[in-house]
Amino acid sequence: MTDGRNQQRTLVLLRHAKAEQPRDAPDAERPLTARGHADAAAAGAWLARHAFLPDLVLCSTTRRTRQTWHSVALGMTGSPPEGGPAGSAPAVRYEAAVYQAQPHDLLELLRGVAPGTGTVLLIAHNPGISLLSGLLDPQRADPDGLRTSDLVVHRPTSRWAALAPTAAPITARHTARG
Repeated sequence: MTDGRNQQRTLVLLRHAKAEQPRDAPDAERPLTARGHADAAAAGAWLARHAFLPDLVLCSTTRRTRQTWHSVALGMTGSPPEGGPAGSAPAVRYEAAVYQAQPHDLLELLRGVAPGTGTVLLIAHNPGISLLSGLLDPQRADPDGLRTSDLVVHRPTSRWAALAPTAAPITARHTARG
């Protein structure tokens, strides 16, 4: 493991995929729709095709974000035309604090990432995930925020521990549709 000073870091933000509308169950228990599963798998295929495979996944504990991660992981391991092999499995941390988190809370979570970690995938909710993207790169962030299954790739210019507002330019974005 390196000390993280000279390593290129990549932060991929992913808003969870399309979920069922609220019914009688609590919001945190809303499952993905069939389209949501397909879109999340397409997001995984896009990550694999563009070599944005995560070393670490930080994921909200809600049902829809956990299902999003599961479908993304399946999409990353598809055959080459669908995304290609994903390589070694990332470490996955389910973080309750990500649900309803504000952008500064998410930033603080990211500052705790181990220095040698290259690529982090954060799967979270609006408005926090959209506001975090805007905080990291206000000039290039989409003013309308992230839609379901939107991926935004940021390249932090500092160590994880020193991640700060305006210090992670957006280098790619994609709306995954399966």
